[in-house]
Amino acid sequence: MQDNGTEVTAAGIARLAGVGRAAVSNWRRRHTDFPRPVGGTETSPSFALAEIEAWLRKQGKLAEVPLNERVWQQLAGHPAGPVTALVHAGCALLLVHDRHPVWLEVSAGSDQRLAELLPNSLDQVLTPRFGMVRRPAVKAPTAAALLPSVPLLRGTAELAAETGARQTFEFLLARHLDANPRQYTPTPADLARLMADLAGQATTVHDPACGTGALLLAVEPRPDQELFGQDSAPEHAALTALRLALHTRSSVRTATADSLRADTYGTLRADAVLCHPPFNERNWGHDELAYDPRWEYGFPARTESELAWVQHALARMREGGTAVLLMPPGAASRRSGRRIRADLLRRGALRAVIALPAGAAPPHNLPLHLWVLRRPDKAPAQPEVLLVDTGQLVDGAASASPAERGRDSGSRDSGGRGALDREDVRAAVLETWRAFDRDGTVPEQPGVSRSVPVIELLDDDVDLAPARHLPPPASPGGAAELSSVRERLSRTLRLTADLTPPSVDEAQPARWPVTTVGELARAGALLLRTGGQGAHARVLTDHDVLSGTAPSGTLPETGEQPVLVETGDVVVPVLGGGSVARVVDEATAGAALGRNLTLLRPDPGALDAWFLAGFLRGTANNRRASSYASTATRLDVRRLQLPRLPLDQQRRYGERFRALAEFEDTLRLAGRLGERLVRGMYDGLTDGTVAPD
Repeated sequence: MQDNGTEVTAAGIARLAGVGRAAVSNWRRRHTDFPRPVGGTETSPSFALAEIEAWLRKQGKLAEVPLNERVWQQLAGHPAGPVTALVHAGCALLLVHDRHPVWLEVSAGSDQRLAELLPNSLDQVLTPRFGMVRRPAVKAPTAAALLPSVPLLRGTAELAAETGARQTFEFLLARHLDANPRQYTPTPADLARLMADLAGQATTVHDPACGTGALLLAVEPRPDQELFGQDSAPEHAALTALRLALHTRSSVRTATADSLRADTYGTLRADAVLCHPPFNERNWGHDELAYDPRWEYGFPARTESELAWVQHALARMREGGTAVLLMPPGAASRRSGRRIRADLLRRGALRAVIALPAGAAPPHNLPLHLWVLRRPDKAPAQPEVLLVDTGQLVDGAASASPAERGRDSGSRDSGGRGALDREDVRAAVLETWRAFDRDGTVPEQPGVSRSVPVIELLDDDVDLAPARHLPPPASPGGAAELSSVRERLSRTLRLTADLTPPSVDEAQPARWPVTTVGELARAGALLLRTGGQGAHARVLTDHDVLSGTAPSGTLPETGEQPVLVETGDVVVPVLGGGSVARVVDEATAGAALGRNLTLLRPDPGALDAWFLAGFLRGTANNRRASSYASTATRLDVRRLQLPRLPLDQQRRYGERFRALAEFEDTLRLAGRLGERLVRGMYDGLTDGTVAPD
């Protein structure tokens, strides 16, 4: 699987050797035999993968490149670009998945023979799986196009034999998305699942802006199911097709074209439409589509591209079908769209608007909305619309006390927005929507949900922002609850005083013999791992570590096994320049290690965990081990230092560091309780539930 034409960057070398980029820079300066750049730029050079691998092995820094890492480097350094390489790899994986004996036969000979035989073999797989579609997303590459990819394809098939074809493709796709975040706007898997569940069971599902296929992938499989996707970006449509074909036996039809300007499925009438359209597009086809029959509810203004996507979705549904679209919050209230919103309400097409918490999907600074629509049939229009604001559910999670979560108030509090249980929010939204869909109305939940009469919304603005039509939530428990919070704050402040570190006596700086994390790892005194691989329900993120909250993140499916944290592990964020280290407790144990985190697992017979975490937090220590770029600071954990001390002396320091951590947690809790008390007092005074005297 050697390929001297594949190039690798400094970041790729660091990943191969399991070190930071600063170490690679040091190697280049210190070792005259380090391979010379073969491409790239002066500030971002690239090197021949084969030469780098040989040098690392010669230096004893690498026993063997892991197969998955080698395949990824082959893909990332492909001369035709990573997207082309990923499509070629996906086609080969589909052949391995569907017709493995055929792959074995065509790959048995030379690279030239494989490139010549593969196009015909791929045709025999791609045509039955993807059908005959205008502007097809995936075509069998030519022999000339495949020849540079042959080493990659052989390695991909080898990796599929170990982990499975689907898992291999998900691993490569996840790596590609992670390496190119600005080129893609992915729909998070949990949000995609919520949208699919809101649409309900469906045999025919369409996504007119399919991206990399997250929404269609979230649809519950059914017999004889048909999945239709379209995207203006050829690489998106191709990746969606291959991804779906590897995940399901459903009929998959994907096309490359702009759905608004060149709709491939003009006669389609789907049971469900799921869509995460591009936001705030000005050049969506306003001038050339003025008389398009899809504008049943009014011709969208140039600034209302999202309302064009809404009407496109309605036009591609059967009567009674359901569409769920992810929308920017401005689409619910901009004056330029009020006439279309009004007609959607009058005719019963718009059934619900659900405000999501900020951070649910890119752009993460906006609280996006979900619009649930239904193509009207002959039945009379429904008189009410469901409005839901999940932000209140998030605020409730953020302000809940440790006692309310079954935790002792003196322990690490799991509050904060990062600790939101997305499953609880999802369950609450689905329960409310299904009750409304069944009965046409639901009981009012102040601050959370309300079924609003359509006539109430048909004013001059036709503003559909849920928060503006929901009664304010009552102060939890009124004055009695505020008194309880005040008492808890008083107890916590007294506990803070009890935990205050004792007076500090001045002493001369110690002259200990020191070692580094890297040396300890090589000596076997600790295990060093990095996070961000493999899907898992509970993921400890760098935000959780920095804020001292419970695991709150998710990771996409990559086919790799996640790194699970254990009690006594020390977790260190590597971005941001902060001096933070967290010792994993029983409540956090079992979570997966997230991105931008490094795990240190000390040998209890050689290292005390609290001693290790405490010395890693030293400000001077972090400065020595940090490298600085124009926009970020990165910590090379291997360069962090700590003194060589006997285990009994380590434990003395460890006890003091543990006490400091408890003091820090209590301060955090006091701050949260104080914020909760102040907010409750403001709310109580402004809504009249608390008297000013």
